[in-house]
Amino acid sequence: MKTVPLLKSAALAVAATLAFVSAAQARTVEAIKKDGKIVIATEGQFAPFNFYQGKQLTGFEVEVAEAIAARMGLKVEWKAMGFDALLAGLKGDRWDMVIASHGITEERAKAVTFADPHYCTGGVVVSKGGALKSAADLKDKVVSVQTGTTYLENVKKVAGVKQVKNFPQDTDARAALASGRVDAWVSDKFVALEALGKNPGDGLKIGDFLFVERIASAVAKGNTGLAGEINKALAAIQADGSYARISEKYFKQDIRCAK
Repeated sequence: MKTVPLLKSAALAVAATLAFVSAAQARTVEAIKKDGKIVIATEGQFAPFNFYQGKQLTGFEVEVAEAIAARMGLKVEWKAMGFDALLAGLKGDRWDMVIASHGITEERAKAVTFADPHYCTGGVVVSKGGALKSAADLKDKVVSVQTGTTYLENVKKVAGVKQVKNFPQDTDARAALASGRVDAWVSDKFVALEALGKNPGDGLKIGDFLFVERIASAVAKGNTGLAGEINKALAAIQADGSYARISEKYFKQDIRCAK
């Protein structure tokens, strides 16, 4: 949503105030270590990154976060929440960390502090039979995406798209394409591969990247001490082979960002 120029400075002032309050409320890394437990929030509806197997929360990001916490000498208390509420929850000190496939953007970085990326990926165009492959193919088409995501932001930038339909969960956006209610679905490359593998009867095929992005966990704005410890732990599990084993388990490849 665009902000009119007259209100922009006021909006920025409010954002700055909220960021200050968030940093003041957020638990420091020292407080977290004293407690022995870190509270981490994720969506739980974004396979293979974070999802439920029965009542058990699992996935690539869940295992990476637990490996990071173990390196920090901490236990994890998990919270599952709708994607839209995750970053906002950091402001209210509802949890210490969020890991839910958030792409790093300038806008998000105004509200939270990102840790180093834990994988790189991008948004791909998915259509029935692979008829639509590129951004140019989306002209005059209806496209489904998940609410609050970079997929939504980037599809809106594509010239000529007839309509963008957004859904609370990515699985709903995929279902809209499978049922013929939209012409294309834009989602994460690895999520799309997982979904298409599990639903071959839908006849969906992956096209080109619409954009590429770096994915990172986040902490409350200004909580650089915690972000720094997360970065150290992430680097350690990438160095000792733990990260590679988790990545191979879910993707048959190492999906860390190239340096």
